[in-house]
Amino acid sequence: MAIDYDTFQREAQPQLSLLSAADPARVLAWRDGEAISAAQFLAHVEMVAAMLPIAAAAVNLCEDRYAFLVAFCAIALRGQINLLPSSRAPQAVEEVMATHPGSYALGEQALVPAPPGYRQLPSLKGTPALEADAVWPLIPADQVVAIGYTSGSTGTPSANLKTWHNFHASNAGNLAMLHAAVGPRFEVVATVPPQHMYGLEMSVLLPLLGAVGVHAGRPFFPADVAVALAEVPTPRVLVTTPVHLRALVESGIALPPIAAMLSATAPLPVELARAAERCFGAPVLEVFGSTETCVVASRRPTVDEDWSLYTGVVLHPQPDGTSVVAPQLAAPVTLADIVHLSEDGRRFRLHGRQADMLEIAGKRASIGDLSRRLLAIPGVQDGVVFQLDGADALGVHRIAALAVAPGLDEHVILDALRRAIDPLFLPRPLRLVDALPRNETGKLPRAALLALLEARE
Repeated sequence: MAIDYDTFQREAQPQLSLLSAADPARVLAWRDGEAISAAQFLAHVEMVAAMLPIAAAAVNLCEDRYAFLVAFCAIALRGQINLLPSSRAPQAVEEVMATHPGSYALGEQALVPAPPGYRQLPSLKGTPALEADAVWPLIPADQVVAIGYTSGSTGTPSANLKTWHNFHASNAGNLAMLHAAVGPRFEVVATVPPQHMYGLEMSVLLPLLGAVGVHAGRPFFPADVAVALAEVPTPRVLVTTPVHLRALVESGIALPPIAAMLSATAPLPVELARAAERCFGAPVLEVFGSTETCVVASRRPTVDEDWSLYTGVVLHPQPDGTSVVAPQLAAPVTLADIVHLSEDGRRFRLHGRQADMLEIAGKRASIGDLSRRLLAIPGVQDGVVFQLDGADALGVHRIAALAVAPGLDEHVILDALRRAIDPLFLPRPLRLVDALPRNETGKLPRAALLALLEARE
């Protein structure tokens, strides 16, 4: 039975489409080797929307990307907000739900233990498609459809509200960039979770608003990535992270032909980008953005160190960071990144983050650059340099480092660093660990780093 969406939506003008092209036959997703049309997708959305409880918000815990897409749209069409915690760990979910009394959680799996008010999606197979002349739904432009939480890599996760207009505007920039790189139609395979803003932009909004097909899985191991790519037609775009990209390169695996690789969530070493392009015969594109702003710029790091801004984006450098003006932002947002503008402000070069800049005895260094030099040491498989909270008697914050380097000891690594950086910035302590506490997108929450360092001392 069709749902009267007006029952659930606020009266607001203008309204924006849920899907960019009202073509019932276009392939929106690939799941279990089968193509799912836009009409089938909307039938699933309608079915799920009918079962949702009355509430203001829901935590979208779906791991299957297609299930996430269905749940995301069903929640939005009920006038509710998708809550997207930085992690699906029970504690992170509970903290988000506590700030939204009366919210519930929604997922496709049977969770034990389950969050309060947990609802499991029905099967998303065998549902009849909508009729060709069915009315395709709209969403008020100013409706808040999601709240994304930052990763906590620089402290406590913060909430960021996103309206449907925000997402329409941000998607236009991503779509224009990818059209220029790979053409008007392509399929996406993503290794990042849809709850993360980068994953949501590139594997949820693109199929909804860009007439793009997306693979429903979230492949993790290199062999799984190869299988997922083979299950979608060409041209293919692999949406991934530096961590996954390094694993693919080092595995020596052969991938099906791809048109481009897209990277974000952490700085991409140019050496890794070159290696990936050699291995897989496709350009590596890197995007710049944040949970607060969505993506605002891109570059091909093997060709250019500078970033190119999306249409309508303007940066205003400030002493403590950079103010961002963009079509998807209702007001300017200030990021901690320090930039140098060029070409009449349409391009920029990153010079670290204000919080990453260190000054000791009149000398300056960047935490990001120190981490890059640590990773460049032969035998170091993963590593990070970070600043501790407490200051010494002179007000200087100590620098620490964690490294994954089987076969090396701490003295060897420190000796190599001593040849690459000023001794004032040598990390003390430097601890060897089996693995860094990276989250699903490869980021390193500060609290996890501090806990691991304390455990090794």
